[in-house]
Amino acid sequence: MIHPTAIVDPKAEIDSNVEIGPYSIIRANASIGSGTLIGSHTTVDSYVDIGPNCQIFSYASIGTVPQAIKFKGEKTYLKIGRNTIIREFATLNRGTEFGGGVTEVGENNFLMAYTHVAHDCKIGKGVILSNNATLAGHITLGDYVIVGGLTAIHQFVRVGDYAYIGGMSAVVKDIPPYLLAAGDRASLHGLNKVGLQRHGFSQNTISNLKKAYRIIFRIGLTVNEAVERVLAEVENVAEVVSLVNFIKTTQRGVTR
Repeated sequence: MIHPTAIVDPKAEIDSNVEIGPYSIIRANASIGSGTLIGSHTTVDSYVDIGPNCQIFSYASIGTVPQAIKFKGEKTYLKIGRNTIIREFATLNRGTEFGGGVTEVGENNFLMAYTHVAHDCKIGKGVILSNNATLAGHITLGDYVIVGGLTAIHQFVRVGDYAYIGGMSAVVKDIPPYLLAAGDRASLHGLNKVGLQRHGFSQNTISNLKKAYRIIFRIGLTVNEAVERVLAEVENVAEVVSLVNFIKTTQRGVTR
């Protein structure tokens, strides 16, 4: 159902099973999948692809042009995966040509009120952004990341799978997977043990991640020394390998 006060461009692709609330604007070349609900006073801009069964609440701004000085009006995109919830006053920008051209939000995500996702960000699945969490451009969030309220993340930072960032943090370096971080500037505070348990990780995996964390971050070794020692002393479970590979491929440096 499309409310009679909504403005929908005839060139938008709207599934027949979409609901669009009062005074919302859907621009040309937007695509909205079946079962999605668009609340009142929401703007969905051009070149936005919203998957099925999403909920976008009132006053959200979806797919507006990026806040980037280099952007010159080129055709770029925003893609939002199925079953994603976007709450009131959230802002999501399209990509930029120099950043790859696409901002991507995966499936089953929950973006709370006043969150901001800037140009060329890549967000995995099952991610939660709490109120007023702010992502600058070119940020990558892995799967099942949780970002606390009023947290700001610097451009080009990567956050690994299952990481947890506490509220009111300022994140300027990469945060490895499976770990807790918080503070201004953010520092590490051990494993995200509760999150790992809730997601069904075995006690063996958690124990090996704990050993790897201690070697890498708590006994004063250089990164290269720590990586070599982890590979020699810690069981080669997939999560430990993922942690080590994340650290080895950092460009901004790793939060410690």
